[in-house]
This record gives sequence, C-alpha cells and structure tokens, in this order.
Amino acid sequence: MKQLLQKGLQATEALFAQVRPLFALLLQGAQVLSNKEQATADEVRTRFKDVLTQMRAHTEQSEAGRSALIHFLKATQSYAPHLFFCYQIADLPKTNNDLEQAFGKVRAGERRATGRRGAIPGLVVRGPVHVTTALATRLHLFSEEELVPSDLARWRQLRSEVSSRQEARCKQFRFRKDPLAYLTTLEERLSKIRLRS
Repeated sequence: MKQLLQKGLQATEALFAQVRPLFALLLQGAQVLSNKEQATADEVRTRFKDVLTQMRAHTEQSEAGRSALIHFLKATQSYAPHLFFCYQIADLPKTNNDLEQAFGKVRAGERRATGRRGAIPGLVVRGPVHVTTALATRLHLFSEEELVPSDLARWRQLRSEVSSRQEARCKQFRFRKDPLAYLTTLEERLSKIRLRS
C-alpha cells in the first residue's frame, strides 16, 4: 500500500508543483477576507484587489489552472460591489452560512412563539420588516425615541407594501378555503362595475 501511495505521489508531483501557487494565492485571498487585523473596508478592498491582480498575472504566465482562475476572477468581479459591506457594518453576517444561521435563529424564535412546526406565513408577508427587526433587536435594545420613524413617507410606503402582500395572502387563503364562493364574489363585483359604466 505504501509503495502504491509513493508511486502515485511521484507520478503526480509535477501536477502538484503547478497547482501549489494557485492554492497559495487562494489562501492569501482568504486571509485578507478573514480580516483578523480588523482593517477598514477600504483597506481590505485594496489588499484583496492586490491578490486579484496577482491572480490575473498568474493566468497570463501559466497554463495550469487558468480556466479555474478565470472563473474565480469572473465570479469575484460579479460579487465585488457587495463583498465588503460586512467590513463597513458591524455584526453583519460575513458569509451565506452566517446569514442562513441568522435567519434560522429568527425562524426558531417564531416557531417557539407560535407553536408552528412548519414555515410561518407571516414571515413571507412581513419578511423584510420582521426579519430585520428580529435581527436588530438581538444586537440592541431600542428606546421609544429610536423607534419613531425618521422618514414618514418611506415608513408609509413600507406599510403599504406589507399591507398589499398581506391582502394578497388573504385572497389566496379565501380561494383555497372555498373556491366557488370566492369566484362568485369576484363575478358579482365585476358585474357591478360593468353596470356602473
């Protein structure tokens, strides 16, 4: 077994020699994004751009892993505008896994509060408001003064959006509960509108 392993390592040694610099660059990028030095968002962005520049240079110099590096650079560029928000806003989840865990905590709290085991319809309707509120109150206890809306027009618009989603959800429930009665009511309303005009 040991001889087979040695033989395999010797046969692939040249391939590993080509791939090692790629892994070194990826690890360097990961270290920059981990931000153990607690640098500002601009500093992290600059350091990460330097690593990406080195990667671009490597794609021009070496054939090994070129397609993988080009794909990585392309994907990174598409995410670039949103990569550094977590360094600007304290306690913002840094990865998708962190974000999913945060949402999971909200769902678990909802399940405990409502007793429901499955998905909670209210989270679908009031999601943008409810989830944001639940996550924010975990970080900070708000006073009455802080809860007063600063932009009343934006607050009214948000309330209107939530109300329209809630109304759509109620209509779906009414239709599922008794489709014939729901459609009959709609036909009556439509006939009244036609009679008026």
